Amino acid sequence: MPHHYTEPVRIPVPGGKIIDEHIGAASTGETACSVAHMVAPTGWDEPFQTPEFDEFTIVLKGTVLVDHDGGQLVVNAGESVKTVAGERIRYSCGPDGAEYIAVCLPAFSPETVNREDEEKH
Repeated sequence: MPHHYTEPVRIPVPGGKIIDEHIGAASTGETACSVAHMVAPTGWDEPFQTPEFDEFTIVLKGTVLVDHDGGQLVVNAGESVKTVAGERIRYSCGPDGAEYIAVCLPAFSPETVNREDEEKH
């Protein structure tokens, strides 16, 4: 039987970014996959991380910047990017901010994102 989810769960984060998780551990209890709609303001960035999940990002508006050990990718509206588990990356956005969809396999969790400024507990 299909599962109908009528409202995402808003996940609070610093820096003014809005995360509305439609499917995932926080919203539906799903651990195999997460799907979130993100809106990041001008100047938003986050620390380097080495996630334990693959992430597929589809940029709807603006620009998402992905720093990695080989340089930086500029991902514009209408484009997408895949990062793989175990890869050191850092997300930020361009001068007009960004709106995008992120799909993580397995689902995103604070325990498996491995941000460099946070200790695992």
